[in-house]
Amino acid sequence: QVQLVESGGGSVQAGGSLRLSCAASGNSYIRKYLGWFRQAPGKGREAVAAIRAGGGSTYYATSVQGRFTISQDNANNTNYLQMNTLQPEDTAMYYCAAAAFGPGYFDYGPLAGRTYNTWGQGTQVTVSF
Repeated sequence: QVQLVESGGGSVQAGGSLRLSCAASGNSYIRKYLGWFRQAPGKGREAVAAIRAGGGSTYYATSVQGRFTISQDNANNTNYLQMNTLQPEDTAMYYCAAAAFGPGYFDYGPLAGRTYNTWGQGTQVTVSF
């Protein structure tokens, strides 16, 4: 079983930067992807970025390509989302997620929410003008 704890959210002015962290515990070898998703008030959940577990391919939503970077520290079981040039439309609750192999697991792709079976509690990011 995998547990995820996010941190690093906060308030920042447009153009600023934040780095989100996601500390994971549990069986790391069964994870396929680590991802970040966000949900703004009144909107659905959307994918932000994902990384192949173990340090491999990265995937980004078009809206954040070139501004956000996902990375992972395998030694510390932590992955990061570096967010630069933040804009007010980036305001949302950000969730870390892990896709772990197990009975019934199916890979719908690294940016599909239903690929993931473990979620963190979320961390709020607010970007003001």
